Amino acid sequence: MPASGSRLAALNDWVDEVAALTRPDRIHWCDGSDGEYAALVAGMLADGTLIELNQDTHPGCYLHRSDPDDVARVEHLTFVCTRERDDAGPNNHWMAPDEAHAKVDALFEGCMRGRTLYVVPYCMGPIDSPLARCGVEITDSPYVVANMRLMTRTGAAALARIEREGAQGKPFVRGLHSTGELDPDRRFIMHFPEELSIKSYGSGYGGNALLGKKCHALRIASWQARREGWLAEHMLILGLESPEGKTHYVAAAFPSACGKTNLAMLIPPEEYRRKGWKVHTIGDDICWMHPGEDGRLWAINPEAGYFGVAPGTSATTNPNALATIRRDTIFTNVALTADNQPWWEGLDDRVPALDWQGRPYDPANGPAAHPNSRFTVSAKQCPSYSPRAEDARGVPISAIVFGGRRATLMPLVFEARDWAHGVRVGASMGSETTAAATGQTGVMRRDPMAMKPFCGYHFGDYFAHWLSFDRPGAKLPRIFHVNWFRKGSDGRFLWPGFGENMRVLEWIVGRVEGRHAARDSGVGLLPLEGAIVSPDCAADALAAVTGFDETRWPAEQAEIAGHMEAYRERLPAQLG
Repeated sequence: MPASGSRLAALNDWVDEVAALTRPDRIHWCDGSDGEYAALVAGMLADGTLIELNQDTHPGCYLHRSDPDDVARVEHLTFVCTRERDDAGPNNHWMAPDEAHAKVDALFEGCMRGRTLYVVPYCMGPIDSPLARCGVEITDSPYVVANMRLMTRTGAAALARIEREGAQGKPFVRGLHSTGELDPDRRFIMHFPEELSIKSYGSGYGGNALLGKKCHALRIASWQARREGWLAEHMLILGLESPEGKTHYVAAAFPSACGKTNLAMLIPPEEYRRKGWKVHTIGDDICWMHPGEDGRLWAINPEAGYFGVAPGTSATTNPNALATIRRDTIFTNVALTADNQPWWEGLDDRVPALDWQGRPYDPANGPAAHPNSRFTVSAKQCPSYSPRAEDARGVPISAIVFGGRRATLMPLVFEARDWAHGVRVGASMGSETTAAATGQTGVMRRDPMAMKPFCGYHFGDYFAHWLSFDRPGAKLPRIFHVNWFRKGSDGRFLWPGFGENMRVLEWIVGRVEGRHAARDSGVGLLPLEGAIVSPDCAADALAAVTGFDETRWPAEQAEIAGHMEAYRERLPAQLG
């Protein structure tokens, strides 16, 4: 049934236009209810889109197997379509808006014949927060609808907010998606930031199809944020509570599959827990930060759920995540045990029965679970979930942390000397690639602020926008860089990671509060000897991982300068 109310006329007209183009058999307006979700699941179980998992061990959990050629982001077919090519920048693939609309609309022509067109109103962020933004995704995939219900605030409340904001002249983000025929050569994702719209065709995979996630919350929102004076970032948000009951909120940017979820849900080591330290999870992937009246940056997590990487998640690496996904979770491209439980590499020592493609497991075919297999689940199921995640005002950020996979050079942790230096640290951060994107893994690439695949405009302008927050009256977060992935000569990680990362967070908070001293180096401010200790890290390994080789820094600086050269035309002088 079409949305009612004259203020929703624009939405109704758009739905009619899309229906005329795509020609679905029926149109369904999603209300986000439990009954609707149950009906969607029943339909997908009937047609094989979902497989019911062991309901004794994983109640309310299901498995989806995507097409074997549709398992990750497709950055080479992802475009930012601005009127001026330079506004998209060299960090994005660009296509003129008229050309992009024509190209993708030709694919959408009649693509929903025999299918249902779903209209999904959603809100990114707490439904009553002034920092939140709304959108509507039109899709022909019930799998997408079910995932959007877990990842965003969908349905009637979102539609009501869209109607209220329509009366104030505030537009909603329009997202059009179809799985099409899943041809990898016709798998386009077009972003039109000046129009606040997205068109995605030919994929059923996560970030390509759940348009509220990377497409809206980062590529479109980053454009909105620059125009409106805030930041849309690829960051987790956690709260670190001290034994004295004081909580500092930390935002951290790592590339996909580099440990954001593990850090966001961190359980402190036992000695810290005994003293009263606690970690509270606000979000694991995306952070929207707005300057508050008090000069601080206040942040919300625009998402309502987690779309996490399954492989490597275990009772050792992330017990909170494992507890979160025991029920009411949609798994994608994981393996199955003989008794129909989800399984992936790193979970435990069981041998799966079926691999992620449904074949009898054979190590000769590769990993049992796809390296980028995922789980989608409501954030409220996480044992460390913080009610502040629904705070309309957001939470004040004390520290911003950048990081990535670096086997050499970069120390365990250092602090930037000031905001401008911190922006340079974020702008030049590098990481080894993972399976979250198509292409070769393990290749070192520069990934500024972990936003290389997600910034919706020219990186030079983006860096300038970051620098613009350093103004009179601002009480900006301190900026740090971490590297959990430093390796020794034997190829093994030097730092134990996971819960031990609490020791680094405690040092960061100590720096914010003025309790810890630091020593200067070429890269930044390093911990003093003995400031960070770990019973699981030998003294020689700890010295190596916290140390910094000054002799190798000039070569790194030269490489950074080459990286920045691509943005020279719009690069701020502070970063030149």
